[in-house]
Amino acid sequence: MSVDPELAKLRASIDNLDTALICLMAERFKITQQVGYLKKRLQLPPADPEREEEQITRLRKLANDANLDPDFAEKMLGFIVAEVVRHHQTIATEE
Repeated sequence: MSVDPELAKLRASIDNLDTALICLMAERFKITQQVGYLKKRLQLPPADPEREEEQITRLRKLANDANLDPDFAEKMLGFIVAEVVRHHQTIATEE
């Protein structure tokens, strides 16, 4: 079945953005892994609720300014932070 050229173009743009998002997330997790090892060395807890609240506030404003639903942005950040904290907990218990 033939796909409308405009639809195909839009889908290609979405595919490119998805690729960029995955690459950005991979880079973000490389950096948060470094943070996890630094926290372990400094004997800091895996989670930092104060920092997380600052990030939520910052991301909600960015989302609002970009005409993106701030609630969605907060949920997305919550998912990412939960995964980061899980990684930090794992690092904290490594020998």
